[in-house]
Amino acid sequence: MIINRHDYIEGIAPFIGQPLVKILSGVRRCGKSTIFEMLKEKLLASGIEKKCIISKRYTDMDIAQNITAKQMYDELVCESKDNEYSYLILDEIQEISGWEKVVNSLLEKGNFDIYVTGSNSKLMSSEISTYLTGRYVQIPVYTLSFREYLQFKSKSQLSKRELLNEYIRFGGFPIVALNEYESNAAYQIVNGIYYTVVSRDIVNRHRIHKQELFDRVVKYVVENTGKTFSANSISKFLKSENRQLSNESIYNYLRWLEQAFIIYPCRRYDLQGKNILKTQEKYYLADISLKYALFGYNRNMLDAVMENIVYLELKRRGYDVYVGKLGTKEIDFVAILRDEKIYVQVCVQLPENSDRETSNLKDIQDNYPKYVVTLNDLDVGNDEGIKIVHLQDFLLQDRWI
Repeated sequence: MIINRHDYIEGIAPFIGQPLVKILSGVRRCGKSTIFEMLKEKLLASGIEKKCIISKRYTDMDIAQNITAKQMYDELVCESKDNEYSYLILDEIQEISGWEKVVNSLLEKGNFDIYVTGSNSKLMSSEISTYLTGRYVQIPVYTLSFREYLQFKSKSQLSKRELLNEYIRFGGFPIVALNEYESNAAYQIVNGIYYTVVSRDIVNRHRIHKQELFDRVVKYVVENTGKTFSANSISKFLKSENRQLSNESIYNYLRWLEQAFIIYPCRRYDLQGKNILKTQEKYYLADISLKYALFGYNRNMLDAVMENIVYLELKRRGYDVYVGKLGTKEIDFVAILRDEKIYVQVCVQLPENSDRETSNLKDIQDNYPKYVVTLNDLDVGNDEGIKIVHLQDFLLQDRWI
């Protein structure tokens, strides 16, 4: 069953037929291949002949192992030889060494409209910049938003609030959302995705010999989602367990996790100096279920889980997202999109006898929208212009500005 993820098709639409390579990138099993199926349907519905749409998935068994870039190029040219113009939909293209040269050569021929996906951000490496020199557009793909989750669960008898609780517990991987799983079975599926990425995509690709140490670093990062830390703090933690790893290796591990879209960095932004700081960044997960897959679900995780959900929603909508630093105080998120900016604090519920969550926002001397996002219905309201909203309403709100 294909459920339309309209926002992504809408994001691709302006670039159809343009001399740009359209690159969809995101963690494995987030739905990139399904979006390509929707794209094919859109092309066919617009009157394009089926023979003009050439689709290849480079992880399929019918693709020869160790296929070279030249073989890839020759096959695509051969398949398209009877067409005046062809639409190439190339899935998991990073499996082919030298694919950048192939795509560049095909683009220069002028009779191909090219779409590619991958689960590794080497798709945006300097090599691509060299070969494609501004002739590509990246469309990041994330796991399901809550709005999409509701669409996947359209036949459910549960209320939106009950489905929000389910979304918090199960995350947004489409393969999980499409079926009704008990939590252990759902986390087992996500655990399989995690180990595919970690073992095959990272350990094998980068020839990591100390896999036990690598696994420990990954678990530390996942466990500390939403907390500021550095390579140095990870190194100290490992030493407390009588393990040793250089800061350089830790930085490499973090970079490779980013490249595989397991984690996303969130750097700190100094609201007074208006500059991005280079230390003590936070990391958020591609999907909160990755945390449950490794550690199980625990209600004590809720604050970090909510932050992760809000962070991803801001990213889905195209915002650059930072942790705000205001003197000694911290704003959970400063989200910037061109000339728009919003500030967001996240908490399960506002603390009694304390204005900690709102006072930080009140200290910001500008008129951009300020939100506190909570899970407690009794907290919602307005405090001197600060909007206190339930997580469900924040996620489903069309615009925050």
